[in-house]
Amino acid sequence: MIESGRPRLRRRYGPWRLVRLSPVILTVVIASLAYATPPEMAFSRLLPAAPALAAAMWPVLPTVLLGTVCIILMVGLSLVFPDLGTWWTVAGIIAVTVAAAYGSHVRLQRERTLFHVRLVADAAQQVVLSPMPRRFRNIEIESLYLAAAAEARIGGDFYEVVDTPFGVRLLIGDVRGKGLPAVGAAAAIVNAFREAAYGEIDMVNVARRLDASSMRYNAAFPPEGPMERFATALLAEIPPGGGRINILNCGHPPPLLLNRRELRVLESVIPSPLLSLAELIGDHYNVDTFDFAPGDLLLLYTDGIAEARARDGEFFPLAAWMRRQPPTPPRELLAALHRDLVRYSRGRLDDDIAALAVRLREP
Repeated sequence: MIESGRPRLRRRYGPWRLVRLSPVILTVVIASLAYATPPEMAFSRLLPAAPALAAAMWPVLPTVLLGTVCIILMVGLSLVFPDLGTWWTVAGIIAVTVAAAYGSHVRLQRERTLFHVRLVADAAQQVVLSPMPRRFRNIEIESLYLAAAAEARIGGDFYEVVDTPFGVRLLIGDVRGKGLPAVGAAAAIVNAFREAAYGEIDMVNVARRLDASSMRYNAAFPPEGPMERFATALLAEIPPGGGRINILNCGHPPPLLLNRRELRVLESVIPSPLLSLAELIGDHYNVDTFDFAPGDLLLLYTDGIAEARARDGEFFPLAAWMRRQPPTPPRELLAALHRDLVRYSRGRLDDDIAALAVRLREP
């Protein structure tokens, strides 16, 4: 299920509950085998495995209680089979339970730390990818974001949509790098766009302000290593009344436009420089205009989608996938894209992913 600006997956509570009970199940199985088989097989010596397994998923107290239950079971088995070497096994259970309790304590501390880190990441996400309405005038918009660094929950991809006097303006881009180191650069670009989109009539001036903001950020926080930090970006503008869309592409993957099962790749005639590189190669920006009729479905995306790989190394066939999609609302399109991407890559995404789906409705 996808919410604007953030994907959420339904948790499968049934299997997880079974996994949580696995230490109890293991204890019952070992005790049953120890009782039902000859003493020479000594299945009872496997009882220390139960508290060891519990440490991976249980708090400290339940782990200790399970270890105590294993000791009681071992003493009970010794009454039936006197030659089991009970006290050696009991000593092993005690040692493993103490170690498991300490391991559970350390794990819980790390989980709390990770929880607080995720809270900070969520706050950062709200800065870079603020929630947005799903409709601007007669324009429907939906967003999708997946970070490759799952623990961070945010990466170097970014997007924004603003409703201005000049029309609805959209931004999508990708900072070189992954995870939290790229968040600051993305935030600088997005914040500059939020201001410039309202104040600049010409999209070329908007792009120049984004480039200047990116340059200032890189000067204040230089990237680690010899590689320069730069960003691809794509700006789009849908004027009031629709009918056309203006696109300024700074080295970003071209959008896809679906019109009655006919797919168009909106390639720029003259490429514009990537952000942070205009000073080196010149700030010659070019705006291309394309038809955008009611019912058309526009997909803006970052390269993490087109470069998602299957196990055999094949890239995700985005254009062919888009061509097969029926006329559908943006929300359903991105839900299908999310599902098929995860299925195609078997859940292993090597890069951050962001996408905007846009549809123009009849006025």
